[in-house]
Amino acid sequence: MSYIRPMDGWWKKNPFFMRYMAREATAVFVYLYGLLLVAGLVCLANGEAAFNGWLAWLRAPFGIAFQLVCLAVFLYHTWSWFVIMPKTMPPLMVAGKRLAPSAITFTGVGIATFASLALVVLALVLT
Repeated sequence: MSYIRPMDGWWKKNPFFMRYMAREATAVFVYLYGLLLVAGLVCLANGEAAFNGWLAWLRAPFGIAFQLVCLAVFLYHTWSWFVIMPKTMPPLMVAGKRLAPSAITFTGVGIATFASLALVVLALVLT
């Protein structure tokens, strides 16, 4: 007779596993947003009317809500990635001392934030 572990939601009782599953669930939204962008490319290839229809869908309430949900999910995914990064990389030594994981996390988040804001400013300048 072999032991079969019951699947009673044991992972729901551990905060580590809950964060892990939330981080993994963000992949679904990344995939859906990727499909949205591919649909935009297909509409662009099908002509101006199709592309304008795609843009109209993006501006509709459901399209805006979907994009806002994706933005929130992407922000969580980015934050969790930078939190994990110091745990997975070799120790960084600065002046003979190990750099604190929080310094790595906040530096990564700061650079990502700066790059995102720079792209937004560039987009606004070019339009």
